[in-house]
Parts: sequence; C-alpha cells; structure tokens
Amino acid sequence: MRKILIAIDGSEGALKAVDYVGQQLSGAGDLRITLFHVSPGVPPELWDDGHILTEAEKAARQGVLEKWLSNQNLRLESIFQPAVETLVKRGIAPQQIETKSASESIRNTPECILAEAKTGGYPTLVMGRYGLHRASHAPLGGLVSRVINRGAGIAVWVVG
Repeated sequence: MRKILIAIDGSEGALKAVDYVGQQLSGAGDLRITLFHVSPGVPPELWDDGHILTEAEKAARQGVLEKWLSNQNLRLESIFQPAVETLVKRGIAPQQIETKSASESIRNTPECILAEAKTGGYPTLVMGRYGLHRASHAPLGGLVSRVINRGAGIAVWVVG
C-alpha cells in the first residue's frame, strides 16, 4: 500500500497540495493518505508556573485550558474538513483518508512533520509551497525549506 503524508495548515497553499494529490492519485486503490496538522502547543499562560495553586485557581485554570482545547478542536475541524472534501471530490475514497494532528511550537514544526513521516513509514510527504506564514522574498516558505533540508530519505513534493 502506498502511503502519502500531506502536511496542512489551512492555507491556500496547503489546499493546492491536497488538490494536486487528489488529481494525480485519483482512483488508486492501494493508497492511504494522511492529512497531518501541527497545532500550536498549550500557551505558557496555561502552564503550571510552579507555585502552589488554591483549589479555586486550579479550577479556573482548568476551565480556561478546557476552553482553549475545545477551540483548538474546532480549528482542526475547519482545517481538515475542506481538505477531506477536496480529496473526495477528486475521487479518493473516504476510507483511504486519515486525519492526524500533533502539538508543537512553530519553531519545531518541521521536526514534528519529519518525525511523523519517518515514524509513520511515509515515503512521500506533500506540502504547499507556502503556508500561513509566507515570507514574500523567499522562493519557498521557511518551513518547507527546513523540511527539505532535513528530510533525507523522504520524497518531498512541493506544490506551488
């Protein structure tokens, strides 16, 4: 079975990459596509900052953390749903599509994507040329460049 990992962030570039994969691999029965998103980690304001909290402080912090996590889950749905719909419209069967996410800091996002590609046994990684944090002067987005530079042993498709 061919396994493809598509790194997505909700950007136009990511959806172009998803659409390209759908166009190129439509009808392939031996295919498994994983849509992978790296969410930001829990903000430092919600960490345990080392002092002893009262029960009221613990409850308040837990409530804020639960609301933040709920918002992150809604955000994930808004990122994954259009990507899945695009693949299905292109002829990829829903049972061939999986969604997966991880939490990491922006700085470590390339390493997180590469770790998923390597540990998941994905020989091919697909990314949009630019993501949400596009640097206008760079020929490729910074994250894409870092993935390419560190992605030895993985075929990286960059879709523009």
